[in-house]
Amino acid sequence: MKKLILLSLVFLTVFSCGDEVQFNSPAFQGDRENELWRATSFAASIETNGFLTITGSNNYETVNLRVPSASENTFIVGEVDLMEAEYLDGFGTTFSTNNRPDESVSIYPELGEIIISEIDLVNKTFTGTYRFLAFDEDGLNSIGFTNGIFYKVPLVSGEIPANPLTCADIEIAASDALIAYEATFASSLDFVNSADFAAACSTYKEALISQRGYCGDPDGTIQAKIDELSGDCTMPCEYASANVVEANSQYTTATIGNFDEKCAQYALFLQDEIDICGDTDGSIQAKIDALDCSDDDNDGIPNVFEDFNGNDDLEDDDTDGDGVPNYLDNDDDGDGVLTQFEAVDADGNPIDTDGDLDVDYLDNDDDGDAILTINENADPNGDGNPDDAVDTDGNGVPDYLQPV
Repeated sequence: MKKLILLSLVFLTVFSCGDEVQFNSPAFQGDRENELWRATSFAASIETNGFLTITGSNNYETVNLRVPSASENTFIVGEVDLMEAEYLDGFGTTFSTNNRPDESVSIYPELGEIIISEIDLVNKTFTGTYRFLAFDEDGLNSIGFTNGIFYKVPLVSGEIPANPLTCADIEIAASDALIAYEATFASSLDFVNSADFAAACSTYKEALISQRGYCGDPDGTIQAKIDELSGDCTMPCEYASANVVEANSQYTTATIGNFDEKCAQYALFLQDEIDICGDTDGSIQAKIDALDCSDDDNDGIPNVFEDFNGNDDLEDDDTDGDGVPNYLDNDDDGDGVLTQFEAVDADGNPIDTDGDLDVDYLDNDDDGDAILTINENADPNGDGNPDDAVDTDGNGVPDYLQPV
């Protein structure tokens, strides 16, 4: 009731000089260029996406008020496309708040508003006010409406959503998207994943665009945030370079057990740095080319760990003296047990069963009992896999790993 009394007072204040509003019936009118403009027909429609259009027409001219939410709210027109006030004159010219004024007319958009003050859910009608300045397509001519009022305009198409999206909803979504975006480059992370960064950045940008469309952006704050994000949300070069520094640190301290992972990781982030930052002098590509992540004999020992004398020549390292360098020899110690089946710890690093400082895959007497592993029936079927190794005393420890 308070709303109706207040609205009645507004009508009585705005319209005088013989122009009376029928409060017991719908109405749509306003001052067009300081002259009363009144619609003879009016209707509201809601699209499947929830966007609301309120229309008034006098058979020659039409006013359309479009907002992105069928909710009681204030919508600022003149700076975002999802909110629009439109006037179609009797000569077919369209004036819209989404048309920007020519710079010779104004360098600033003229802002207006559409206020939906009451939605009658029972009778499905809309009541509120509007004011706007709309420009033609060239931005040289304008039409202004002030003191506009629409009263109990009926919904003729679509349904009023039970829970329409509002500016508050969109602001929450944008806040959540910001949190998810910032989490992709949090200082606690070892690496910034470029794909995750781009995806979260794109989601955040879309959330900001929605916030701007649903909430308006009179001072340009939201647009400034959008502009701060890179166009395609590519991860910044500084993050790519920081990834390489950390990946190199992990690569240089890698063990046999995790070398494959750390080497591949380093190569990946070097390539990311090229893709994101560029490589004008080829120095980054040179680092990739110098990497050797291979294990040519597939024995579980990467090539770089088979250069025992440290001279960067894999060809002169032959532990068992069989003429095959270790990096090509799948049984480095020649004990009949393939290197890949020799003892390792939980992290995949080779271990030393007999404590003689030689890890088992380089020790031809793994248990240090003076009997060579190859003579302790470590692999009766000769396939290099000691799963069938003889365990004479049946204690669960094969002879080749148990001192006499």
